[in-house]
Amino acid sequence: MPSVSVNRIESAGDRAAALEVIKQVFCMEKNWISSVQKQIPDELSGNDGVSWFLAKINGRAAGVLRLLYDPSFDIPEEYDVKFMPGINKEALKSAGKYVEIGRFMILEEFRKNPRIALRLMRSATAEVIERDYTHFITDVFEDEKHSPLNFHTRVLGFEVVGKHLFGELNCSSTRIILTLDILKLYSRIKDSRSRIYQELTDGFKGIIERKAAMTQSGISRRLRELSQLQPKM
Repeated sequence: MPSVSVNRIESAGDRAAALEVIKQVFCMEKNWISSVQKQIPDELSGNDGVSWFLAKINGRAAGVLRLLYDPSFDIPEEYDVKFMPGINKEALKSAGKYVEIGRFMILEEFRKNPRIALRLMRSATAEVIERDYTHFITDVFEDEKHSPLNFHTRVLGFEVVGKHLFGELNCSSTRIILTLDILKLYSRIKDSRSRIYQELTDGFKGIIERKAAMTQSGISRRLRELSQLQPKM
């Protein structure tokens, strides 16, 4: 079985490898952007607001994921965002501490290997939980050929909260806004025997259990809230 590894991008070599992945996917394959050089800052150390992760298969760069902490909910008016019935911006903001997932991509030759996406998500989630953030938010394209919409909603449990037609990427597809309550996902899958869920939770289960033991932790409070919502058997 091919070896899949994921690390936080901190070196010039990993930055160059990640930029090549972005070039192959977002520039050459999708034509969503025209240049990659400004996608990842030259200096990443000391920037706690953004994290980049690089996945490799047997040492070859295969996928990239970006995290943006505390994203602004002041969405540009020209994006023409429409929230789902019963959902509004203020309610979303008050639900928890958010991290935006962006630039989540895998080279075409490796897309049949789900472990790459799961390992990227696992590493990203471990960092997010360690920093006491509770929710992910992301955009995915509705009808794009390789859209992860089904994977995000069916497997991971992301919830659709809105849509918009315009954004920073050069794509005519409708953008679907998704959010994920990370601890709600964990409560649902922590005892699952599914290899997919075990692959995902391995590596951050210990972090959650340690955080849950800290009575002042926001994660601890959220887990207690979720346990009270579980149906009594």
